[in-house]
Amino acid sequence: MKFEVKNLNELDLVAKQILDTYKDNKIFLLNGEMGAGKTTLTKSFCKFLQCDHAGASPTFSIVNEYSSATYQKVYHFDCYRLNNENEAFDIGIEDYLDSNFYCFIEWPEKIINLIPSKHICIDIREENLIRIITVREANEII
Repeated sequence: MKFEVKNLNELDLVAKQILDTYKDNKIFLLNGEMGAGKTTLTKSFCKFLQCDHAGASPTFSIVNEYSSATYQKVYHFDCYRLNNENEAFDIGIEDYLDSNFYCFIEWPEKIINLIPSKHICIDIREENLIRIITVREANEII
């Protein structure tokens, strides 16, 4: 699945299409350079999932938990500041990932060995002021 996003307003529709397509998946890995739009896309996921107070980058807290009337909880991770996987264990990441709640993970390569085998990879890159979003079901981080 591939999207070309010319306007940030299009992200809400992209998020809806991704979640509709991968209804049975709860773990989403967001890959992309700094500023590619990982957090912005996560905001759109949270909007579609009817989360309250969602959208701030969790960069300074590693994980943000949002409440959703429909889906109970949604977790948003920003692993950028993690130095190693042990730090992820310190925050109890395995409990989050096993919770069966939605988990959106930025910088997943920092915790590559902790990612469940069933997940969705979302790659975001900018090309000529257009965001190219590629989505694939995966069993490993590429």
